[in-house]
Amino acid sequence: MRDEKTRRYDAVIFDLDGTLLDTLADLADSANATLAHYGLPQFSREEICGFVGNGARNLIRQIVPGGEADPNYQRVLDSFRAYYGEHCMDATKAYPGIMPLLEWLKQENYRTAIVSNKPDFAVKKLNQVYFDGLIEVAVGEREGIRRKPAPDSVLLALEELGISRERAVYVGDSDVDLRTAEQAGMDCIAVSWGFRDRAFLLEQGADPERIADDAEELRTMLETA
Repeated sequence: MRDEKTRRYDAVIFDLDGTLLDTLADLADSANATLAHYGLPQFSREEICGFVGNGARNLIRQIVPGGEADPNYQRVLDSFRAYYGEHCMDATKAYPGIMPLLEWLKQENYRTAIVSNKPDFAVKKLNQVYFDGLIEVAVGEREGIRRKPAPDSVLLALEELGISRERAVYVGDSDVDLRTAEQAGMDCIAVSWGFRDRAFLLEQGADPERIADDAEELRTMLETA
């Protein structure tokens, strides 16, 4: 075990979708089931992948013709949230290497949290089911907390952990996550195994030396920080 006094970070804050959990199948299936219910055109998983990352409201805005101007927008959003709440674990699974990584973080006494733009109830539910005992704090979208890339949810997680932003690193897979870390004043490690690839992350300004292509590489980055 490395001496905690010599390492750079005491806490790791994770994005959820596309970082810890591969949720795309359940998100896409829930979106299409909702669209079908309202007689609206459906989308491929690849198309849905391009829409996710900024919360349910933004997803539905992009897949409903006319977005929020559509008179059915709010009903579709509410239906999606209800359907996804029932089906958010049908096909969802942790990415390869994530469970050993989290077990190592716990062994090394890192503090851990999830910060996501998913509804808060879903984030807490998924954390309990998939990462019980491994991740201490889970924060999702709820009243009074601005969604990422605003720093509110990250700062709340840090407050609950009792860790300063200088002693924590943010880990995520998207442009939203890069902006979130920037606005929170935190170091960031991007991951390329999720909803956005390395080329996209580089286009969005990610440090090429701070992009992990798999969980083992992320662990190495944390070990050597």
